[in-house]
Amino acid sequence: MIKMSKMHKRVVHAHAAMLALAALPAVPALAQSAAQPAAGELQTVTVTAQRRSENIRDVPVAVSALRGEKLDVLTSGGEDIRLLAGKLPSLNVESSNGRTFPRFYIRGYGNTDFNTFASQPVSLIYDEVVQENPILKGFPIFDVANVEVLRGPQGTLFGRNTPAGVVKFESEKPRLGKIEGYYNASVATHNTINVEGAVNVPLSDTWAMRASTLRQHRDDYVDNYADLAMTERRGKLDGYNEHAERVQFLYKPSGAFNALFNVHQRTTSGSARLFRANLIRPGSNDIAAGLDLDRIVTNAQNFQDLTTRGASVRLSWDLGDYKLYSVTGYENIADYHSRGDIDGGIPAGPGVIPFQVETASRIEDLKQYSQEVRIESEYASPLNWQAGVYWFDESGTGGSDNFNSTSGARTSRLFSRQDNTAWAVFGSATYKVSPSFDLRGGVRYTKDEKDFATVVNENVVQTGDTAVSTSKDKVSWDLSGTYKLTPDVNVYGRVATGFRAPSIAAASASVPITVADAETITSVEAGVKADLFERRGRVAFSVYDYTIKGQQLTVVGGNSNANRLINADKTKGRGVELDVEAAVSPSLRLTASTSYNFTEIRDASLSVNRCAACTITDPVNGAGRVVIDGNMLPQAPRWIVNATARYSVPVADGEFFVFTDWSYRSKINFFLYEAAEFTGKPLTEGGLRVGYTWANGKYEAAVFGRNILDERRITGAIDFNNLTGFTNEPRTWGVQFKGNF
Repeated sequence: MIKMSKMHKRVVHAHAAMLALAALPAVPALAQSAAQPAAGELQTVTVTAQRRSENIRDVPVAVSALRGEKLDVLTSGGEDIRLLAGKLPSLNVESSNGRTFPRFYIRGYGNTDFNTFASQPVSLIYDEVVQENPILKGFPIFDVANVEVLRGPQGTLFGRNTPAGVVKFESEKPRLGKIEGYYNASVATHNTINVEGAVNVPLSDTWAMRASTLRQHRDDYVDNYADLAMTERRGKLDGYNEHAERVQFLYKPSGAFNALFNVHQRTTSGSARLFRANLIRPGSNDIAAGLDLDRIVTNAQNFQDLTTRGASVRLSWDLGDYKLYSVTGYENIADYHSRGDIDGGIPAGPGVIPFQVETASRIEDLKQYSQEVRIESEYASPLNWQAGVYWFDESGTGGSDNFNSTSGARTSRLFSRQDNTAWAVFGSATYKVSPSFDLRGGVRYTKDEKDFATVVNENVVQTGDTAVSTSKDKVSWDLSGTYKLTPDVNVYGRVATGFRAPSIAAASASVPITVADAETITSVEAGVKADLFERRGRVAFSVYDYTIKGQQLTVVGGNSNANRLINADKTKGRGVELDVEAAVSPSLRLTASTSYNFTEIRDASLSVNRCAACTITDPVNGAGRVVIDGNMLPQAPRWIVNATARYSVPVADGEFFVFTDWSYRSKINFFLYEAAEFTGKPLTEGGLRVGYTWANGKYEAAVFGRNILDERRITGAIDFNNLTGFTNEPRTWGVQFKGNF
């Protein structure tokens, strides 16, 4: 009860602080529509959070959108999708696999599972197709029209595992009419090269094509040594090569029908994540004294290769009072192979390394098919609705290898196969009770089945079953209301539930196949969205409270490099979020956002194995296991704050500008238990861009910096062997040129 009291006090204080900020002339940073506003006004933000295009102010969901210059600034340094971490309220993204296996968290709610077939409570949807496997979620950001983050359960209109929310990407689409496009190139520190471009080509009066591409490269720059004296250099690490392509065809024979065909692929190669033995100073969360992050000592092979392919067909018919949509999707992980030094060093160190561990994760082939058919009404009456059916099928084979670090020979292999099918029916309705009040509600029935089996076992004594199956069905629903206080100010309230199907983790030498039962969430949310000061400012404020029952949690490490799934009886979360944006003058634009997320595991019966070499701060029970009741969720910062400012001055026939962006997240916990060493320090990252645009915005040249303070922090760890960890990216300086045609 004492803890709860403190929690309520924190939330109340956060409410007061954020409401004070909300009085400033400002809002959601964040997206801009194609329609040009009047002089001095902010552009209207439209989103598809409810599967229809709507003004963000009218949507009864906490949603932020990101596009245009801000998105371009964030991607200029050649970073992968993890660049979104902390750039929007309540959003965190991290990975222990580098560029290829991102894990998303919304409002502190996510999953640290690194299993080949891990599921996440945050769904990523790219061009209306769900990307279920975490490897698919890492598809690069290029030629993107809009990024939306929908916070809170989205279990009615979006299908696959959405109890925490949805991250939604929408590519730029082909257009009939004229040839047009853009090119964008930058060169930065460590020969980091980022080149992207797109061309739109009308093929006839009814056909158009858009082809877009991305090329990214960074030189290996971390010196790799085979001895602690650092006299025997083995080369360099931590570079990458990435290229991705997308080709789309639009067929629009009339205003009543159009078809959009999308083919895309991604190829990545380079270093796997660099783990550093005893990176963390014992008894603290500081980087150990004397460590040079531009050097590493390791005796294992280190590389990462990935190839993915996909295609989709989106059809729409305008039938007058109705619109009919069909989305057919196919995604394929053709090959994934990531190999690295898990112990982070050599037998001699750095520091004490009890035993050597070199492993590789592999997917030999994974295929995903999905189909959705949806119909929505276009009545002039107060009632409108939408309904649909959804089908999903995934099958894949993958697993892990272990190696002898001295000889490089494989010592064991354990591969599994998972087949997952799911289907759903859903419906949603909106009723305009009065000119000022809209009521919305929806319901979804989901059936999910998984079959999982070990298919290759070399030199592993597997305990327990070698094959398991799960099946679960669930009804999710939501109910919300929006009241228009004035033509520019809306208040809303929402109650929603969500569902994540059971998950299965592969066996290892010390842990059998484990199954986590389904988890459910009930969330209550209220908020205010407003355009202020004659549309020169916007504000969006939300407060929420959720309860997760049976949350799937991942137990890692202890005495071995193992991954095991468990369910917690209950998890509580509550917090507040604020987005603000202001056009202070024609020359100065400001945005700011912040969120406070409190999470707490509530299960007095849960305990986990302790780490091998850390300072536990949680209670330890009589069996020597760590009690995690009352702990916050892993990778769940209490505070996220970010801000941007853009100032411009007309010069000659163009414009000189300065753009800066800053993000802050408070400390994080790496694992389910709490230890002095395994708590990441607060992290502040800043960006700066100074440039000149001319020819009515057709060309732009700029110099930029990312993480300009060069603040290096430990962002994750390996807990079973020593104090091994990894860090965020270093400072980058570069130059950029882009043009439109």
